[in-house]
Amino acid sequence: MINIAERHQFILSKIQKEGHLTVLDLCKELDVSSVTIRKDLKLLEEKNLLFRTHGGATLTDTYTVDRNVNEKEKLQSAEKSRIGVMAAKLIQPNDSIIIASGTTVLAFSKHIQPVETLTVITSAINVAQELLRHPEVEVLLLGGLLRKSSSSVMGPYAEQILADFFCSKLYLGVDGIDLNFGITTTNVMEAHLNRQMIAVSHKIIVLADSTKFGKRGFGRICGVEDIDEIITDNGISPHVKQQLEAMSIKVTIV
Repeated sequence: MINIAERHQFILSKIQKEGHLTVLDLCKELDVSSVTIRKDLKLLEEKNLLFRTHGGATLTDTYTVDRNVNEKEKLQSAEKSRIGVMAAKLIQPNDSIIIASGTTVLAFSKHIQPVETLTVITSAINVAQELLRHPEVEVLLLGGLLRKSSSSVMGPYAEQILADFFCSKLYLGVDGIDLNFGITTTNVMEAHLNRQMIAVSHKIIVLADSTKFGKRGFGRICGVEDIDEIITDNGISPHVKQQLEAMSIKVTIV
């Protein structure tokens, strides 16, 4: 049986590689009890080497908090721009799409170059403003309660409007992607609106830089299995990418 120092080294090496561990897997691999593993994780967390989660541990703090759109726009801006370029390539002539709120989908809207008519439904005021420069783009801006931190609307009015439409694609910005908990945002009302967007869209495309993986926001939008594609940057863990592809989710890396 390996000693405590060897166990800790194994745990740290594994979490550096995979980003997330479960107590159950560690018990099987190290042939020790769950009580022992939980004690190990507690000690390592006290040394600021990992963060414990329900049933496991992660390399970074999983909880994400709400930030103003102006602050978020400056974070991972280069990665968001590359994601936006790739996402814009998926638009088809005479397409009808939904663009949710967030700084990554805002970056996407800046790269849209329609060659024919494009219909866009959006909850984001800044996205609508960005698309005003295109005469070929028809914009339907949803109405509702203004969420100032994200420059977007939410609430039952927006959800009711969506019920009258069906679109080919939803481009969804998120605050967290956790393989067990699902796709999340920091606001529960926005999560409700995002679910309605999913219900009226044929294909669900999540635009998220790699820092969003392993994070959880307050409002759960859906399970990871409910989306079709994720466009992200090359900071994503190969292990996470493999897990997503095993769930038949297309992962596009820019």
